Amino acid sequence: MIESLHISNYALIDKVEIEFSDGLNIITGETGAGKSIMLGALSMLLGGRADTRVVTDPSRKSTIEAVMCVGGHTNLKEWCKANGLEWNDDNRIILRREVSPTGRSRAFINDTPVNLSVLGEASRQLVDIHSQHQNLLLATPEFQLDIVDAMAGNATALQEYQAAYERYRTALKAYAVAKRLTAKGRDDEEEMRSQLEQIDRLRLTDGEQEELERERDTLDNISQLKAGLAAIADALGNEATGACETLRRAYDEADSLTGYLSETEELSERLESCRLEVEDIRDTVESLDDNLNPDPRRLETVEERLAAIYELERHHRVDTIRQLLDIAANLRATLDTLDNSDFRLKELEEAARSARKEALRLARAISEVRKKECESFATILRETAQPLGMKNLRVDMVLTHTSDLTPTGIDNVEMRVAFNKNQEPMTVSATASGGEISRLMLSVKSIIASRMELPTIIFDEIDTGVSGEIADRMGLMMLDISHNMQVVAITHLPQVAAKGQSHFKVYKEDDDLSTHTRMKRLDPVEREREIAVMLSGATVNEAALANARALLQK
Repeated sequence: MIESLHISNYALIDKVEIEFSDGLNIITGETGAGKSIMLGALSMLLGGRADTRVVTDPSRKSTIEAVMCVGGHTNLKEWCKANGLEWNDDNRIILRREVSPTGRSRAFINDTPVNLSVLGEASRQLVDIHSQHQNLLLATPEFQLDIVDAMAGNATALQEYQAAYERYRTALKAYAVAKRLTAKGRDDEEEMRSQLEQIDRLRLTDGEQEELERERDTLDNISQLKAGLAAIADALGNEATGACETLRRAYDEADSLTGYLSETEELSERLESCRLEVEDIRDTVESLDDNLNPDPRRLETVEERLAAIYELERHHRVDTIRQLLDIAANLRATLDTLDNSDFRLKELEEAARSARKEALRLARAISEVRKKECESFATILRETAQPLGMKNLRVDMVLTHTSDLTPTGIDNVEMRVAFNKNQEPMTVSATASGGEISRLMLSVKSIIASRMELPTIIFDEIDTGVSGEIADRMGLMMLDISHNMQVVAITHLPQVAAKGQSHFKVYKEDDDLSTHTRMKRLDPVEREREIAVMLSGATVNEAALANARALLQK
């Protein structure tokens, strides 16, 4: 339950600190006093959209914080641990939302920063805010199906089914994609085989292109190469001026000096070594020159080979043989897959069929439970709602099957109601007034309250459109719900307000500069007067006070 609520710098609220009680908490106040502002702040705390317009004082942030006691709700404790959130030993959760003047929004659970999706997920396990516009949900098939599932306790079965449904959708998608790619591959198969044959025909090897290009350049420039090599050989081996002859003479001179200068012995050895190395280089150059022979036919062969390679590269828009070989490998793999596609498609189709069969089995099991619950719920809803001025109410929960599996199974649920004896049951949207929908929705909430592991439910003027004895009975119904969970009811009806264990009033107060929304808990005397005002208007006399006391005593 909500133990305390703190709101500061939010719209007309400068600062509000409220401590709620368990059971039925009543909030009243004149129209425009700020009840919707309070609800808006609480909605934002529970993950709703933040708006910088709510930040009144631009020099400080807007803050909404609630302390909630959640003792006994083990699922929430496990959820917190799974999301890395600290769990307090006193079984309390603190939710906080901050909005800066610049529009930056921050959310916290037990002082740990969280994103809005986590805050929203936590809030759905803590508070159900039922505002007036949510009455319209009662007319939607999705909400009606949710009601049946809540009554039937289908949460675990639905989780199991939805996991099976996702497996089926994944398997079906894999089959569809493979089938589409196979069909496309069949269309392109002839072209792919032709491309692969063109590449294979050349018998390419990695690095071949570079070697051919070097050989072509050599053959194309053989005259210049031979001239250069001849010049090198002459510079090294000329009998008169070549390097070999020069080094030989230097060696002879150094050797003749060894008898007089001992250091020249090492010098002559080094000169001899140089001479031998230069002679070896000369021999290599001469060998290279001997091996270089003009061969026009070889040059023509090389150029034809390179032309074929270049043409294939242009066709495939690549630059190297390595890339062509990769293309060939991919083509070969694709064609191999096509050759085995019938077997693979059969495997995928069988996997999809098997997954669908399992999902359908689970969906049918859920459907059987829903069918029984529809009959039971229609009876319970009729018995619960009839005392609220609908004595001729008839309710039919019509269960039909969908044409295929859906995320919720194979069922559609349609609630049909009739409020008069001579009326055939029709859809809620076609036959119910606003007041009738409010009473039906309250009856639904009353029925499922005991099935919901939820600490708090907030009714925002769910009693709109009713009065008198019906209002009294709706108040008793809210009181009955409060035996299983904390109920906070915003109301304009004194019959409902008198049923609360705690009563809060929202009002406006002016200072010299601005108007502020305030909220306070009423003591017994203040509460008696507030209900008298709700009964008689601005003029409160002894008769109005006596009526208020009678309501409170009742």
